[in-house]
Amino acid sequence: MSDNFTHRVLPYDGVAEFLGGTVPFLRDGVDAGDRVLAVCGTAREMLLRDALGPAADAVRFTDAATWYGHPSRTLADCLGDADESARQGRRLRLLGEPAWASRSPLEVVEWLRAEALLNVAFRGTGASVLCPYAASLPAAVVAAGRKTHPETVRGTRALPNPGFVDPWTFCARCDAEPLPPPPPGAEALELDARPDLYWLRAWVTDCARPTALPEEGRQRLLVAVTEVVTNALRHGAPPVVLRMWTDAPDGAPSLVCEVTDAGRWPPGAGYGLLPPRPADASSGGGFGLWAVRLLCSTVQIRTGEAGTAVRLRLALPRPERPDIDRA
Repeated sequence: MSDNFTHRVLPYDGVAEFLGGTVPFLRDGVDAGDRVLAVCGTAREMLLRDALGPAADAVRFTDAATWYGHPSRTLADCLGDADESARQGRRLRLLGEPAWASRSPLEVVEWLRAEALLNVAFRGTGASVLCPYAASLPAAVVAAGRKTHPETVRGTRALPNPGFVDPWTFCARCDAEPLPPPPPGAEALELDARPDLYWLRAWVTDCARPTALPEEGRQRLLVAVTEVVTNALRHGAPPVVLRMWTDAPDGAPSLVCEVTDAGRWPPGAGYGLLPPRPADASSGGGFGLWAVRLLCSTVQIRTGEAGTAVRLRLALPRPERPDIDRA
């Protein structure tokens, strides 16, 4: 089995173009004995099953809304599937149509980043991934698809994508805009070189208590904050300041926790964006910040001459809409 990884985008406008690219991809995988997975909505699944006929029995269908739940977790799960398939002497062949509907602009950025990072994380796995992008998607999403996939599929042909951008360059562009400043009412705590972690966690808990963050989310927040604060104190420069507040960009309420310091991260730090590989286990490199990304809804990092900011967001339950029928 070849260890070459392929990652292709399938732009399509209508059912014929969708099936014209996806059915040969899936059927070739079935014929080759690959581990074939199709991630899509119910309507797309019905179309594919009908077009594939008996071959559909060899395809595992998974709901896109469930699969695309969290960028880092999905990346890790998919990479685990690829590694397990390779150990069995098989190739993972994944048809994945990202679920873009109802996502906030911040979430869209993180999913586009995940598409770019796939090209780094999956090198040497031998996996093959095809991502359909409907013409009805926002123009910016379709344009980004050409930047995050090395090849474009036209029918049964795969053509080099001239718009492809180096994954790390793409990630840097995702982080080009400065973060909005914390609101004036944000809670703030300046930390010394040896903070009492008990009182630090107590302060975070007190700030989080008035919000609707569930207990499980509060525990995830405490672990993530401890990791980020420890990194800032160990590798950053004073002053190290912890801030917390709530906001609701695009109507999506979040509890926000930000750790800033006056230091600057070196080039190539990786930002914990990739799942650590087994070879990294001895050094422990990358595990801490990667774990933080798994624990939080979103992690935003900015570093430069003005210092470093790590902003953690945990989604809060949306407030229930009033029942107007009872008014």
